[in-house]
Amino acid sequence: MCPAPAQEDTDRGFIIPIGGGEDRVKEMQIHRRFLELSGGQDADIVVIPTASMLEETGPDYHRIFSDLGAGTVEFLPISRRADCDNPEFADMLDRATGIFMTGGNQLRLSAILGGTLVAQKIRRRNAAGIPVAGTSAGASIMSEHMVAGGSSNAAPAEGNITLAPGMGLTNAVIIDQHFTQRNRLGRLLTASSFNPFLIGLGIDEDTAAFIGPDNVVEVVGSGTVTVVDASHLTHSSMWDASRGEAISLLGLRLDVLGEGCRYDLTARQAYPPDEHAAFCTLPVPSGGNIG
Repeated sequence: MCPAPAQEDTDRGFIIPIGGGEDRVKEMQIHRRFLELSGGQDADIVVIPTASMLEETGPDYHRIFSDLGAGTVEFLPISRRADCDNPEFADMLDRATGIFMTGGNQLRLSAILGGTLVAQKIRRRNAAGIPVAGTSAGASIMSEHMVAGGSSNAAPAEGNITLAPGMGLTNAVIIDQHFTQRNRLGRLLTASSFNPFLIGLGIDEDTAAFIGPDNVVEVVGSGTVTVVDASHLTHSSMWDASRGEAISLLGLRLDVLGEGCRYDLTARQAYPPDEHAAFCTLPVPSGGNIG
């Protein structure tokens, strides 16, 4: 699924995958940044808690964004596909200045939202400049190819990851979350071996990758974002590996980005925080489509 086409003379909105476990009580740095991008006190935030089976998830994020000063906060009580045809929900998304998808189960989220009016609205609103954030399951579903499950704490191997169609807000990356905490490097490397064009983003808890309309990722939060670039692989044994067999991947490039670091998805180049000023003087990449 390709991203919705951007509107003429309008920058695409930020795509903000969060690794889960974000600070929701103290500084709430990630939520504050998302709210700022969504309009601050004038923001109209729509929360989609569909991935979660917990009734308190929607009200909890309503409290978070309300306490931070958002003008309006609403959540969509979507628990089945029929709910996605509700014209009231479509109107709410049309008014939204920021959309936030909660954690839970990404297969539940994709099975309920996939191909519906709500999913189309989210994609089109992002193409029209509205930021879309998602934590944990809400992060995984953002990419065209979604990590649906797999083995943690395992070496790269055939069969240690399950992929499914995602929402397609970006077709340039594949996202895994709770990354360091659940030791998921092996499965992200496996995912990268399936299609070396994709850039793997492994996002730690309480950490977000703010992907801007200029194709640049900025890391915000207390953890790291691990970037796997398989575009220069010189050898991969994935194609003839038996199920469960460890695979060889030669020529990988891996960057680990802390807060303030940036990564240019077009140039496939990482920058440390102290190069921010120099980085901002570089020409904005043309072409390419991350969302």
